[in-house]
Amino acid sequence: MTDLFDALRESHEVQRALCRRLVRQHSNADRTRVLSELWRELEAHAAAEERALYATILMDDRGLSSARHALHEHHEIEEAIEDVRVKNKSTEAWAAAARELSHLVHHHLHEEEHGFFQVAGTILSKTAKTKLAAKYRRELAHMKKQLAEE
Repeated sequence: MTDLFDALRESHEVQRALCRRLVRQHSNADRTRVLSELWRELEAHAAAEERALYATILMDDRGLSSARHALHEHHEIEEAIEDVRVKNKSTEAWAAAARELSHLVHHHLHEEEHGFFQVAGTILSKTAKTKLAAKYRRELAHMKKQLAEE
């Protein structure tokens, strides 16, 4: 059974791949399709991660600052994706906003994997990491299903 950080890294790889695909698209239809996939992935991941990991880490003084920072970055990504969603997909402004979104996502994932995970790893026991991995996967599946219905 994988631990929480393995489960999160799996999602992170999906997000990275979708960001790469997004900035490489040229047709409006492809941009719309990939953006929709990325939006669902980011929304589902953020909700599941916040419920499974951030809420737990926020309860420990050692993780408070790191968790707050990560939550702030989730909010920045949410705003950036909304900016991309409302722009005309046939313009350079859309392409620039898509690149900025990709940059924000990659930056956040790097910071999580090379900073936040280490802080959280000192707070969580091995058992907690396994239990939270299961919770994360349940929440992720629930959110993906809910978002697919919207």
